[in-house]
Amino acid sequence: MSVEQKLILGLDIGTTSVKVCLVDKKERKVIARQSKDTQANVPSELGCEGNKQNVPKIMSAVHICVSRLPKELLRQVESIGVCGQMHGVMLWQYEESAPWEKIDPESSRFDIIPNQVSSLYTWQDSRCDPKFLESLPKPKSHLKAFSGYGCNTLFWLAKYRPEKFSRFNCAGTVQDFMVAMVCNLVKPIMSVQNAASWGYFDTKTSKWNEELLTTANFPVHFLPKILESGKVAGYLADQWHGIPPGTPVGAALGDLQCSVLATLQNPDDAVLNISTSAQLGFIAKDFHTNEVDASSPVEYFPYFEGKYLAVATALNGGNALATFIQMLQQWVLDLGFNMPQSKVWARVLELGSSNSSESSLNVVPTLLGERHIPQQNASITNIDPGNLSLGQVFKAICQGIIQNLHSMMPREMLLNANISRILGIGSALMRNEVLQKEVRQCYQLPVVFVPGGDAAWGAAMAIHLTE
Repeated sequence: MSVEQKLILGLDIGTTSVKVCLVDKKERKVIARQSKDTQANVPSELGCEGNKQNVPKIMSAVHICVSRLPKELLRQVESIGVCGQMHGVMLWQYEESAPWEKIDPESSRFDIIPNQVSSLYTWQDSRCDPKFLESLPKPKSHLKAFSGYGCNTLFWLAKYRPEKFSRFNCAGTVQDFMVAMVCNLVKPIMSVQNAASWGYFDTKTSKWNEELLTTANFPVHFLPKILESGKVAGYLADQWHGIPPGTPVGAALGDLQCSVLATLQNPDDAVLNISTSAQLGFIAKDFHTNEVDASSPVEYFPYFEGKYLAVATALNGGNALATFIQMLQQWVLDLGFNMPQSKVWARVLELGSSNSSESSLNVVPTLLGERHIPQQNASITNIDPGNLSLGQVFKAICQGIIQNLHSMMPREMLLNANISRILGIGSALMRNEVLQKEVRQCYQLPVVFVPGGDAAWGAAMAIHLTE
């Protein structure tokens, strides 16, 4: 490995795991990668309506991943790109002292001071019910704002948990917090991509709806400063796992945009990503924010270089399948047997792939509702004595996940946008041949399943897009 090699560190702070990679800047190739499950979910006082994660656990996973990369390569890193789960919000206090500290000055590990950070309220949080959302002002933006979006969560906290605000003076996504931590930023900096994912943000002017929010008694002092996506937010305050101090760190980006950047090969490709949730998107050519159909579940999120992504986002993706597997495992346990989850997965994938799994069973897998229909629950219909085998039920759930996405972004919309191929990525899709078959059947377009779609790789490359 030559000393002159120029490397970029990419990080993706996802809903269930952290992924990091080292990218050769010249060759645009990943030369080392690590990942770790965060296991950061914490119980919410609201039960299933709340969805929170433990920030110290997430940051610990970040440190573990980076520390496992080869030290001699980390010393050659000359820039850092970061992305993560969109929409979520956390609060922290940075006034007299930082909410992070190094117990050992020689160490690269930051310890998070628990009473100076809140939990992360994730995109899956559904505390903002339809009645509460109707009481909020309409955003001055082409983008809607739903439950789980940062600004709406802050609206909810302002009304029902105002005492929380007295303890904190900063807010951002968890990836914004990570950038602030390694750069020792007193106030967070947020990219246009993450700001748009919070709601109440005008992408034409790159400004918050401050006047509107102030009138509605929103705590506007929590809104971060905005930076164009792909720009540098700060510089490493100290050496970090061998990476030299002063290394530039990009403003944190959305994991969706970075996954697409890492996957897209041609402008007539669409990208289908099924991991925890599911997204289908493509670059919207000649998009104007005043052309949005308010009744459509398709949203247009800022991408890179002034472009927009047309995206259908389903809250129900791999998480719906995971819930089914957990239910099966619990049923087996209730019957007095024990079976590891890995064996349950292997068996249902085998059964779902067999010819005998074909059935007329109909599953609507919307356990979490959807943003445009939040009160819709999951359902199973057309049950008869001949379609209740495990393989048939599993296959019907996979069909339901794809059909749910197709109801938001149908094949006709892709054809009208001159999309000629779908690129499939995401852990839930890559491991599941039953899902893959349903994508082909439902969309009737060429589908290529590509290993990669690595948001960490996309984050690494995004910081050099403007060069």
